[in-house]
Amino acid sequence: MNHVAPGFWLAMDYICDIIYLMDMIVHAHEGYLEQGMMVYDATQRRGHYMSSGDWWYDLFSMLPTDIAYFWWDRTTCQVVMPCPVIVRLNRLLRIPRMIEWFDRTETVSGYPNVIRIFKVVMSLSVLIHWNACMYFAISYALGFGSDNWVYNLNGPRNSTLAHQYIYSFYWSTLTLTTIGETPQPENDAEYLFVVADFLAGVLIFATIVGNIGSMISNMNVARVDFQTRMDGVKQYMAFRKVSAELEDRVIRWFDYIWTECGALDEEQVLSILPDKLKAEIAISVHLETLQKVRIFQDCEPGLLEALVLKLRLKVFSPGDYICRKGDVGKEMYIVKRGKLSVVADDGIMIFATLGAGSVFGEVSVLDIAGNRTGNRRTANVRSVGFSDLFCLAKNDLWEALSDYPEARATLTERGCQLLRKDGLLDEDMFKSAQRKKQSPEEMIAHMMNALEQLRERVTLHHAEQASEHDDIIRRVNAMERR
Repeated sequence: MNHVAPGFWLAMDYICDIIYLMDMIVHAHEGYLEQGMMVYDATQRRGHYMSSGDWWYDLFSMLPTDIAYFWWDRTTCQVVMPCPVIVRLNRLLRIPRMIEWFDRTETVSGYPNVIRIFKVVMSLSVLIHWNACMYFAISYALGFGSDNWVYNLNGPRNSTLAHQYIYSFYWSTLTLTTIGETPQPENDAEYLFVVADFLAGVLIFATIVGNIGSMISNMNVARVDFQTRMDGVKQYMAFRKVSAELEDRVIRWFDYIWTECGALDEEQVLSILPDKLKAEIAISVHLETLQKVRIFQDCEPGLLEALVLKLRLKVFSPGDYICRKGDVGKEMYIVKRGKLSVVADDGIMIFATLGAGSVFGEVSVLDIAGNRTGNRRTANVRSVGFSDLFCLAKNDLWEALSDYPEARATLTERGCQLLRKDGLLDEDMFKSAQRKKQSPEEMIAHMMNALEQLRERVTLHHAEQASEHDDIIRRVNAMERR
């Protein structure tokens, strides 16, 4: 047999050993959870590593068994195995560490199914590789070329290391996958090995291939579910004889939803999380969008967090009217994606175009008394293409404001400023409504405040009168002395 220079294999072995050693150091300093809290102290981490027992596996896997290379050829062990690499079997103790790495990568990855498939494919390759090594070792023990089943070294091509490995790997693949078409065994040892391979193929590979099928099915389950719902809608439209134009609009809406959102139901996905984490995710996703609204700028953080949880995403198709002139305003809108046109009543003339980040309808949700429009829409807003809009309902806004009376007054004042700017606020009606809205407690507090102010004025006036009286007396006394 032609062999690659031993120096090459020694270099590869020790490169791997350096990686193992670095991993051992990292393993000894990995963080761990204690009562749900991450431990950052290096001393405690090392103590935890030593007490866990993992260091035994790492230590035994790093034992320098490679020194056996230097006396291997002088022993009779070569009769059993054609390669001294068997002395590095203790490196297989690193397998649990590799499995742990895969599990952690799968947890943090955004594509867990891809990691799982790669893990299974790698496991298949390793099993085939080990079985190929066993086939070559048995061929060595029985004698190369002794029969048609074992590997035959005759010929310049068969003696190369590359062809030896490729043929053994090919034989192992055919046998473990139970495809067959391999040379017929000719003695008991060969029969036993092939039977063991077939059993391993039936038990192990059937399980692994089944897992791969399950993972591939799970990757497409969202698409299949979405397609099923779309087919149901299409069947309903066909049964009810919906017009072809409307049917085409519905199908294009489904295509847009799948392309942009992947049929992702946010409510269903986040329902498993506790309210605190759900709120933090909503804040991370929507808070910046909400802060673009003028009336909400500089509001209390608690109010903004409460409002963020009430934002709802709506998708409008091309040509859909978000609101029409004269409609009662019950929602405000924030454009996330797409373009909207502010059009005339005839639907032809375009007054303005709204893009991502634009806000409209914010004054109507405040329900300000004295609004000359009566909280009705003052324009027609139409979607140019597909548009994604965040909407905030009036009821949700006032429910959140019930716990923030100061913020309610501030928002009302900002809404009044916007109405005054456009000349749409009746000041007398607004002030009258504000007085009517006062509760008995507020009225009593207002009266007490007025009485306090009156008392302060009377006291000040009395002090001024006493000062003037004293000044007059001093002047009279001065005149009498003259």
